[in-house]
Amino acid sequence: MSTLAMEENNFIKNIIVEHKQRLFFTYFLFSLEMGMALLKPYFLGQAVNDLLHGQFNMLVVFLGIHLAWMLVGMLRMRYDTRTYTTIYNNIITQFLSRKKNGSSVSKLSALSTLSREYTDFLEYDLIFILEAIYNIVGALFIIYFYDKRVILMCSIILVPIVILSKYYGKKMGLLTQQKNDELEKQVDVIATYDKEKIKTHYTLLQQWQIKISDQQAFNFGIMEIFVMILLGISLTISTKYNLQVLNAGEIISFYFYILKFTAGLDTIPYITEKYAMLNDITKRMKDYF
Repeated sequence: MSTLAMEENNFIKNIIVEHKQRLFFTYFLFSLEMGMALLKPYFLGQAVNDLLHGQFNMLVVFLGIHLAWMLVGMLRMRYDTRTYTTIYNNIITQFLSRKKNGSSVSKLSALSTLSREYTDFLEYDLIFILEAIYNIVGALFIIYFYDKRVILMCSIILVPIVILSKYYGKKMGLLTQQKNDELEKQVDVIATYDKEKIKTHYTLLQQWQIKISDQQAFNFGIMEIFVMILLGISLTISTKYNLQVLNAGEIISFYFYILKFTAGLDTIPYITEKYAMLNDITKRMKDYF
């Protein structure tokens, strides 16, 4: 592991250790939330089967799980805000109180804004990572009981996605670095009151953001092609060429678990993108911590 990667990991690790009790509780709530979310497609299918036979027992169970999932989610969202605003205030206070000699106000202003990425990582990105793990591992575990052949298809599709994500992360890292280089000049450029310099600065920021957006759009398109292939083949295998006949509820449940798996796949490039962003920010902030 590179020195920069170790510094980034240590910085995030220090944040986690310092606020471990708050973070443990919010991630515990999230785990409960995801566990119930994984149960919902199964009980939805069972509810459909019951309703087709004029029964309502499984519908009550499904609605009960959905209600519990909603209440836990509401509690987590309320607690999240209190947790992550506290963490961000702690980071930014330490950062601005350690101003290094020769640091421009423009650079400090940009870095204070970029430092928000660390708390965003804990609040959103780490949640996405955990959700991807739950979706991929949990969905594969349940899909195994529907049709083992689909597990093979899911495993095969992971190979090109991992390769694509690695390339995507490198590309996004370069684009992010160039955008942040320009962002660090912002306050100094504004202080000149020079219309042409200000216009040039914001034009450059716009161009870098467009390039980042174009790369995201291209990657999204490629990812969804893999998702369509997986959905098409998996549903065909499990419905047309399955040795056992699936009823309506099982088909619905199976389809939702395939969607959960593909949702986890969609998260992989996003994770590599955020890692590239944090890598660049860590490089800029390492002298202040």
